[in-house]
Amino acid sequence: MPPFDTSPTLSVWRMTLALAVVFVFLATTGWTTIGHRAAPGETRQSTLAAWAHGRVGHRALPAPTAPASTIAAFFASLSPAQRTLLADRYPLVVGNLDGVPVALRYRANRVSLARVLDAERGRVDDPRLSAEGRHDAVRRVDRFRSLMRPGRQILAFDPGGTGRAAEVLGDLDRARRISVVVPGVDTNLLTFQKTARMYSAPAGMAASLYAAEHRADPRTPTAVIAWADYTAPVGVGIDAAIGRLAENGAVRLLGLTAALPGSAPVSLFCHSYGSVLCGVAAGRLPARVTDVVVAGSPGMRAEHAADLGTGARVWAMRDSGDWIADVPHVEVGGVGHGADPVAPEFGARLLSAAGASGHAGYFEPGTGSLANFAAIGVGAYGELTCAPADSACRRGISGAEAA
Repeated sequence: MPPFDTSPTLSVWRMTLALAVVFVFLATTGWTTIGHRAAPGETRQSTLAAWAHGRVGHRALPAPTAPASTIAAFFASLSPAQRTLLADRYPLVVGNLDGVPVALRYRANRVSLARVLDAERGRVDDPRLSAEGRHDAVRRVDRFRSLMRPGRQILAFDPGGTGRAAEVLGDLDRARRISVVVPGVDTNLLTFQKTARMYSAPAGMAASLYAAEHRADPRTPTAVIAWADYTAPVGVGIDAAIGRLAENGAVRLLGLTAALPGSAPVSLFCHSYGSVLCGVAAGRLPARVTDVVVAGSPGMRAEHAADLGTGARVWAMRDSGDWIADVPHVEVGGVGHGADPVAPEFGARLLSAAGASGHAGYFEPGTGSLANFAAIGVGAYGELTCAPADSACRRGISGAEAA
C-alpha cells in the first residue's frame, strides 16, 4: 500500500479541498458575471453586415476574418481617397481591423467616437431613463469626449456591451521598442481611464510606462499600447475564476501582435487577470514578442513557465501587500488558474516590486516595479532589480548578467 501522503485517496481529498477553497473565496467576494448594454446608434455587427456587401470601385471588400497580411495588402492597393472613404463609411470595421494602417485606424475610430457621442448625448435627456441610466449616459458622454481629445491615438474602439478600446502612445510605425499593457478585471470603456487612482487604469498605466521608458532611455523611440480590447471579468467572481474570457481575449491579443507594424521587439506587461490572458496566448505569440511580464498574477493556466510554450522570457513580480497572494493558486475542473508565477518552482524570472503598494500599484511613478517594467520595455536588462528570491533573474541575457 502506498504511503498515506501519496495515496490516490488523499489526492482526491486535496483536490476537493482546493476546489472548496476556490468556491468559498468566490462566495465571499460575490459571484459576478458580465452584464451588457446596447450601444446607441450603429453597432459593429450592423457595420460588419454592411461591409460584407460593400465594394470599393469594382472590388469586393476582404473578409474581416482574413489574415492581417491579406488586409494590409488590400489597403496598400487602394488610393488614399479610397482608404479614407472606407474609414468614413465603415468606421467600426476599419478602426478595429488588424492589418489596416494605424493612422487610418485612428481616423476611423475618431469617426466612430463622434457618431456614438452624438447618439449618447441624445440619451442623456431621455425621460424614460432611470437615474442610474442617466448617470451611465453622462459618464459615457464624458468618456467619448475624452477619447476624442486632440492628439489621442485610438487604435481600437467598440462601444457595444461593456465596451472595448486601445490607445497608442508614441509613434507605432517608427518605434524601435513596443510595449503592450494588458489589464485585468473591471476593464471597460468607463474604467479605461480614471481621475482618482489613475495608474490603476489602462490609460494611466500606459502613460506611466511610456514616461518611464523615456526616462530610462531617451534615445530609443518607443510606443506603448494601452490594450483594453477584450471583454474582461466584472469583479472577483466566477468569470475571473475561469479561463473563458482569457481564451477569447487571447485571440484578440494574438491578432494585435501579429499585425503590429515594423519589426520592433514587443514586450507584454500583463496585470492581474490580464496575466491569465497572456498565459493562454503565450504559446502562439509571434517571435518578435521577446518578453512577457506578469504582475499580481492569479496564475497563467500553467504549472511551469516552460509549459507556456513560448520563446519569450517570462518575468513575474508581486508586491508583499498584494491580496492576490491569498487566492488559491490551483486549477480544478476549469476553476482557478494554476501555479503561482512568483513561486520559485514555476520557473519565471522574479523581479522586485518594491514600492508597488498592493494589487493596483505596480505602475505608480517612482516604484521599483515601474522601473523594472521600463528597463524591459527599452531592453536595458542590466538595469533590472531582481526579487530576493531570484538574485540571478538576468541569467542568460547577453550583456545583463555582469551588470
